[in-house]
Amino acid sequence: MRILLASDAWAPQVNGVVVTLQNTKRELEAASHKVEVVGPDRFLTLPCPTYPEIRLALWPARALPRIVGSFQPDAVHIATEGPIGIAMRRLCLRRGISFTTSYHTRFPEYLHARTRLPTAWTYSWLRRFHAPAQAVMVSTAAIQDDLRQRGFERLVRWSRGVDTTLFRPAPRLKNDWARPIFMFVGRVAVEKNIGAFLDLDLPGTKVVVGDGPQRTSLQRRFGDTVVFTGAKAGEELAAHFRSADVLVFPSRTDTFGLVLIEAMACGTPVAAYPVPGPLDVVKQGESGMLDEDLRRAALAALELDRDKVLRHALSFSWGNATSQFLQHLRPHAQLGSA
Repeated sequence: MRILLASDAWAPQVNGVVVTLQNTKRELEAASHKVEVVGPDRFLTLPCPTYPEIRLALWPARALPRIVGSFQPDAVHIATEGPIGIAMRRLCLRRGISFTTSYHTRFPEYLHARTRLPTAWTYSWLRRFHAPAQAVMVSTAAIQDDLRQRGFERLVRWSRGVDTTLFRPAPRLKNDWARPIFMFVGRVAVEKNIGAFLDLDLPGTKVVVGDGPQRTSLQRRFGDTVVFTGAKAGEELAAHFRSADVLVFPSRTDTFGLVLIEAMACGTPVAAYPVPGPLDVVKQGESGMLDEDLRRAALAALELDRDKVLRHALSFSWGNATSQFLQHLRPHAQLGSA
């Protein structure tokens, strides 16, 4: 099958959407499918307001008919609700082409955290955006239930996986950090609620791995007591995961939280709030601890068996997740030339 993925999130961005699409593309191609990604790297871009490391495509609608006509996809999947997603949706509707979408990011909560815009307004717009899709793919049961209650339709599950050749138990980093080590990994931004972690009274060392618009202010406030490593990738990122005694995940707005299973695949237990994402990913008392008292969850997670944490992580695979994705696609007659 020839599959076109339209996404406003793509390399060199570093986030969960990009990781998901990259691994899905790899699995699809390994199964002999042809995949074309239409991302911001194919257009002139400008930095996203308040988030300059994310580049937004300028005028993608001008080039999309040519790109689509050249590739001749059998199925179209729109992964994001940004300029590229909007332009691809418009093109498909104009030509009567079926398509699927996915809901990766809780933008209403993100926007509210940054601008105080009422979430009801954003959810109303998102509901209209996804309404024409033949299937709307979501990562967890909790998000599926939440969106159904908000009036979204044709919701289906598309789970996530973990690369166990990279994220695995192995020797820890050599450093002088006092143990236990409580670590956050991810985008350093207001919607991640990192301050809730850094304000905790915990023994040992707190470490923040990642970069983003809030790093400067957090480092200014906590720099004397918290280690800020900056962004890490590949083996270096995996080494940080396995060097932590607990991964602390303070976000209340993620739809899944890939770092949860990446940490668990290294044997590192998780402490998080009992909210969508962790509720579906973490096995309470086995791979992590969920509690509205995040300090209590973090301390309790220290007692968990790292071998059991690892075994739970192995239940997530990109192969299984990609099989779900394929089942939900809606092939159609080829689009033809522009």
